[in-house]
Amino acid sequence: MRSVWVLGDQLNPQSGVLADTNPAETRVLFVVSRAMLGQRAWHRQRLHVVLAGMQRMANQLVLDGYQADFRVADSMRAGVRGHLAEFGGQSVAVMEPADLRLRKTVERWPECNVRPNEQFLCSSAAFADWAGGRKSLRMEDFYRWQRSRLNILMDGAEPAGGQWNYDADNREPPPKDGRAWPAPAPYPLDEVDLEISSLIERCAPRACGAPWSGLWPTTPSQAADRLDRVVREVLPRFGPHEDAMLSGNWHLAHTALSSSMNLGLIAPAQVVGAAEAAYRNRSVPLASAEGFIRQVIGWREYVYGIAHLWGADYVRSNALDAHEPLPQAFEQPDTTEMACLRSVLQGVDERAYAHHIQRLMVLGNLGLVVGTEPTALNNWMRERFIDAADWVMAPNVIGMTLHADGGRMATKPYASGGAYISRMSDYCKGCRYDPKQRVGPNACPFSSLYWDFIAQHETRFKQNHRMTKQVAAAQRLTDLDGVRERAREVREGLRRGVI
Repeated sequence: MRSVWVLGDQLNPQSGVLADTNPAETRVLFVVSRAMLGQRAWHRQRLHVVLAGMQRMANQLVLDGYQADFRVADSMRAGVRGHLAEFGGQSVAVMEPADLRLRKTVERWPECNVRPNEQFLCSSAAFADWAGGRKSLRMEDFYRWQRSRLNILMDGAEPAGGQWNYDADNREPPPKDGRAWPAPAPYPLDEVDLEISSLIERCAPRACGAPWSGLWPTTPSQAADRLDRVVREVLPRFGPHEDAMLSGNWHLAHTALSSSMNLGLIAPAQVVGAAEAAYRNRSVPLASAEGFIRQVIGWREYVYGIAHLWGADYVRSNALDAHEPLPQAFEQPDTTEMACLRSVLQGVDERAYAHHIQRLMVLGNLGLVVGTEPTALNNWMRERFIDAADWVMAPNVIGMTLHADGGRMATKPYASGGAYISRMSDYCKGCRYDPKQRVGPNACPFSSLYWDFIAQHETRFKQNHRMTKQVAAAQRLTDLDGVRERAREVREGLRRGVI
């Protein structure tokens, strides 16, 4: 009998090292590392979705005729060695980890026979081939290459509808008609959930956030059910308001499928196939289908490729020389009077989730204009979000959000003042801070910090053709000295939790 090791983000028995195996001849190892659980302030739901997914897969494999070894050990390697010592054998087969650091670690262990990762439509090797010799690695170029070679949303050699990208149609502010948005239903809690919650409380003393509520899928069947609901109820409304934010609604028309894909519960081909089929049968508008598919085969796979291409040291980039600590509100959301920040952080505490614009233009934007040390924000997001992974967070936080790579990934920093948040959300209504003011105690912190950020990096940004207008606008401000003084007050207040 041979042993295979399934990692916590490879939770589909139809792929990886379990594909084409004989249950009567295969023993499946799952390892829970006490060291990993205890080393960080993980969100409880972030841990739960992984551990419950592993336990449920182990239980199902036993029903399918496999032997399963669900093992809690001091470390990953101790778990592998303990398994081999108990059951015999020289090695376990394991699919290549998606996270670069773990991949390089596992590849050095003689106990592991590492197989290629099959969970992405573009492997890291294929991405490196695509990137080879290019002066710039534009996501749009990669996305079009993916569309063409995979024949997704294509009509022959041309993109469906005659254009590649409908992003310009998908930037509308929140609707004011009070419409109802389709809410995902939680799954009932059972004995597995109780066991995993107990395990977390015993082995993860630094765990934070609200306990498990059953909101997130933990089996392939649940993920497939969620995808079916998304295609029927959510995707037809996706698109125009995908950048909007509402204080009273955390999901709007976002699919919230990322955790299921990142855990391997559902394959990207399955997701994009369902979305394209819905467009072809005219139940989903093209702009919505295209915008969603672009996130899956474009952005998600591009980020995976970038993470592996640029390597583990990329996460330590700090081109803007930013060294501020995380604002106190990131650990204690109720301490801030910034309505947008408080709303998003409370949502993270309750669900381990915020959609992409909340991450980029509220949490990330604040980290950028405050000057937060990049690894501090990267680590916080990695610990808190339900869909987090090293390969996800490094390019998204270091490159896209904080511009800490100096523009290797995004040609301009995604910084804004309070006006953007006011336009794209309802957060500013009733907030004590005024997005139209940049000086004084009632000035929106984003507005003060934004102009200070531009002034602080004026020399660098003058050389960026996409930033010259912003630099010139900052130079024309007659109250710039007062703005910068207000920004210093805001930074100090954010450190102490009084802003």
